[in-house]
Amino acid sequence: MQSVWAWAQGGSVRGRVLDAGSGDALVGVNVVVPGTNQGVATGPAGDFELKGLAAGTHTVRVSFIGYQALDRSVTISGEEVVDLGSLSLQPAAIGMQEVVVSASRRPEKLTEAPATISVISSRQINELPSFNVGELIARQKGVDYIRTGVLGTGLNVRGFNSAFNPKNLQMNDARLSTLIATGLPLGPLSSVVKEDIERVEVVLGPAAALYGPNAHNGLVNTLSKDPRTSAGTTVALNLGNQNVFSARLRHAQVINPKLAFKVTGEYTRGTDFKYVDTVYYTNTAFARPATPTTPARPAIFHAAPELDLDRDFNTVRGEAAVYYNLKEKSDLILSYGGNNSSYVAQTNAGRNQIKDWQVHYLHLRYVSPRLFAQAYHTWSITDETYAINQRTQNYLSFVDAGFSDAEARRRSYEEQWFGTSTTAGVALKRGALFRDNSRRINGEVQYNNSWKGFDVVIGSLYQRDMANSRNTYLFDRDGDIIINQVGVYTQVEKPLPGNLKAIVAARADQHDRYGFNFIPKAGLVWSRNDQAVRLTYGRGIAAPTILNLDGYLFGGLLIGNGEGYTLSDGTQIDKLRVETINTAEVGYKGKITEKLYFDGNAYYNVSENFLSPAINIATQGRRVTRRGSTPMSEVVPGTPEAGATTLLTYVNFGKVDTYGADFGINYTFTNALSLAANYSWFGYDLDKGDLKNDGNKDGKVQTEIDLPINTPAHKASLGLNYSGKKLFGSVFGRWVQAYDFFSGINVAAKANPTLGIRENARYGRTWNYGPLGGFVNVDLGAGYRFNDYFSFGAQVTNLFDTEVREFVASPFIGRLYSVEAKVNIPALKSR
Repeated sequence: MQSVWAWAQGGSVRGRVLDAGSGDALVGVNVVVPGTNQGVATGPAGDFELKGLAAGTHTVRVSFIGYQALDRSVTISGEEVVDLGSLSLQPAAIGMQEVVVSASRRPEKLTEAPATISVISSRQINELPSFNVGELIARQKGVDYIRTGVLGTGLNVRGFNSAFNPKNLQMNDARLSTLIATGLPLGPLSSVVKEDIERVEVVLGPAAALYGPNAHNGLVNTLSKDPRTSAGTTVALNLGNQNVFSARLRHAQVINPKLAFKVTGEYTRGTDFKYVDTVYYTNTAFARPATPTTPARPAIFHAAPELDLDRDFNTVRGEAAVYYNLKEKSDLILSYGGNNSSYVAQTNAGRNQIKDWQVHYLHLRYVSPRLFAQAYHTWSITDETYAINQRTQNYLSFVDAGFSDAEARRRSYEEQWFGTSTTAGVALKRGALFRDNSRRINGEVQYNNSWKGFDVVIGSLYQRDMANSRNTYLFDRDGDIIINQVGVYTQVEKPLPGNLKAIVAARADQHDRYGFNFIPKAGLVWSRNDQAVRLTYGRGIAAPTILNLDGYLFGGLLIGNGEGYTLSDGTQIDKLRVETINTAEVGYKGKITEKLYFDGNAYYNVSENFLSPAINIATQGRRVTRRGSTPMSEVVPGTPEAGATTLLTYVNFGKVDTYGADFGINYTFTNALSLAANYSWFGYDLDKGDLKNDGNKDGKVQTEIDLPINTPAHKASLGLNYSGKKLFGSVFGRWVQAYDFFSGINVAAKANPTLGIRENARYGRTWNYGPLGGFVNVDLGAGYRFNDYFSFGAQVTNLFDTEVREFVASPFIGRLYSVEAKVNIPALKSR
């Protein structure tokens, strides 16, 4: 989405913008006169003509995402046309000249953006000898990088992570890239192929004023390549240990000046590290108290391995897009993408065996300098995915009662046996199977312009979620759960005297289930000569997901809280509201010297109304009698008229202040060799005397289990990167301080006698291996470009085979080897 400005009669400047390395034309480059409302964008051949310049000397700035901005001074004496010829843009070396779009939903220099942004460039992606682009997230400042296995990677920002975290919004080409019912980032279910990624922008802190729920504490925005600026064919092959094999294809072609297309495809498979998450299960059906004639009989306890665990993973993904130039600087883009994946995923109630889960989208965009519009349809399909923990418990209940192994396996997907034999007992619904046939429709219109010295962005969007679990994990007995959401947003920027820029943004959302929310943002940026200081305030919200509102899991043991609950003593449990965070941040970005670039920030957050993990609200002898106005006997068939004695659901609770700082240094020794160092610190204040912070409702506030921070206090990284004409490579080291992690049944924590926690021992329904982090990890990669057509690279992740455990319910990450061969066949250049 580029900005545009009007012009009047006067002189003109024309020229053509090229990539300095390849000589290819760059389409959509912004050519502007800074401080005025005059500017254009380059056309399909990289050409431009900037009209309406008054007599005098002007600075013409040429800027494009991922490239260093270029300034040219021109003198206009009348209505003449000044030809600047071919202008070559250099790729941005260490970031100070880069142009980004994620902070303000329009192009701006990275140093002037009112947010902390880390950028993963196409060159970094191209030189990564691995199929997994997520590995590059570890090299960004201010993020908590998470690796859950060979395939699974992710991030968290500024605390309160969990094994079920929808608070970091993921977007691809302005499209939500999240699951419909859970709100989780797609992760391995994304359809984007590595070779088609132009760049990834990671925004730290709330971005909800422009992007809405759930850009609560971060945003990951992936931008794909335009076939008109990246025509050609790429074939890549990866091999590695853990049986890893990945084959990828990208082809982009310009048919004529108006029409271009691209297609991508990938097949990746492998075997995850060996790890079994033990299932702890007590079969109380066998318990019997002592009588005068019979001795007591204890319940049967199991510490069993996960049933039918499949560590093999595979994914098939791809996209296709057609770009049509309607008229000068106006494009119509139609794209489709799809993914089919199988792997093991972490949740806060045990792991899930993802089986052939498909996610597809159809996306139509209109892009012009002033107007952006889009509509897209996303759909999600799975029939055989299941919760491993629940299925294992179900299986053991049948085996204990004497059922055959075959029957126990067959019935374990949907039932649990409560009884002491095959004839003395009853099968209750305890479904472990997750089916999904959910859909989402989104529409958005955005307009931007300059008016009386103000730069204005205004937009409106509509979202319709249609969740359908086929009555396996949602309250959808009567068909789709349909939820509508409408939002409007605006951002206004105003240049001020003294090299200042003021930014004010706001968003208003109306949601069918959790109501109205207003989300403000404001900032002040001072910038001069590649130096910038900013002061910002932003609000973020984490909205309850459809699962939080209308979940119906394990036969009604866990039910969402979209209606509120009534307890037998008259206590009312309110229905869920949004979780909020208010952030004040100060930051600096700039060149200290010609070779040294520094980016730092300090922030203070006030968070309220946390969305709890699933907790039992039937405590202290009370029963749950109603969900909303419906008796529990109707909500869960078979529940006594007096109410449910156990019910897991979600509630809002608590308030905590958090604060921290992130610092990043880049030093360029030469155009090819650079050093990057990052450090982050995080702290918090919690009122333990405020029972509103009692998340598990046990009558006392304990930080570890009520408001788990789930982030290290300190982390740092150091990387040396070389990117020459032929040779490229990197050495990257990362230190993460040890920290405790609590998420649902998952615990990774140091010994705590008060809580009864021991390390390398059982705690509740999980095994505690001790805190996460507490390691230094080193990665080494290198590659060689033999010519314009062929390159080869190799990488060792965790070079010293350090014992690295990044996440709960996940294996220890051992050494990973990867080699990559890539063939690039350039497109034939137009005459």
